[in-house]
Amino acid sequence: MVFLTTKMMQRSALFVTFGGLVTCLVTTFLPLWKTMNSDLNEVENWFSGLWHMCLYTEEVGIQCKAYDTLMGLPLDLQISRVLMLVSVGTGGLALLAAFPGLEGVDMCVGQPDLKRRLLILGGVLSWVSGLTTLAPVSIVAYTTVVEFWDQGFPDVMPRWEYGEAMFSGWFGGLALVIGGTLFFVSVCMEDFDQRPPSVPNSPQAKHRSKHYLKTEVL
Repeated sequence: MVFLTTKMMQRSALFVTFGGLVTCLVTTFLPLWKTMNSDLNEVENWFSGLWHMCLYTEEVGIQCKAYDTLMGLPLDLQISRVLMLVSVGTGGLALLAAFPGLEGVDMCVGQPDLKRRLLILGGVLSWVSGLTTLAPVSIVAYTTVVEFWDQGFPDVMPRWEYGEAMFSGWFGGLALVIGGTLFFVSVCMEDFDQRPPSVPNSPQAKHRSKHYLKTEVL
């Protein structure tokens, strides 16, 4: 395909990685990881995130409050905080590492091996960022499901459910993994384009041609 070039693949990888990083950054601070709506009081909606909890009422609107203490948080939220911060950090490093290695960027000029290593490093960091996003979102999703179906709670007691941030986290983590994969694909495409041309006049080729000539004469 004409448009499927190494330069286009590198730009696509950078764009997808940047989109995934922005999505993960927004997900980290959104208070919409879990939602709860009581059937006894339908005018109140509770929202829970990694950093604060919010209450929405029709009369007052939305009110948010940060968690009082870190040690009092559930273990899944503590782990999710650390992993999401690691994800944002590694995602930013992936962009910083891969940008100088892009074809057409006037950085590291005349050093193709360094550009290749930077693209590989960007792909690895993007993979790490994506996995450290998918892990906390999946952990919180698992604990939410376990608590929702816990038979020890009364049926009338409201329970937490999935929030919108859970789905944006899955989307952002998957985008980072795809972006890292595209960086690897661009490196493979560049290696394929720079491969040495085949030499038909090599001694092995001449030996094979003589062998085929003898066979035809016989």
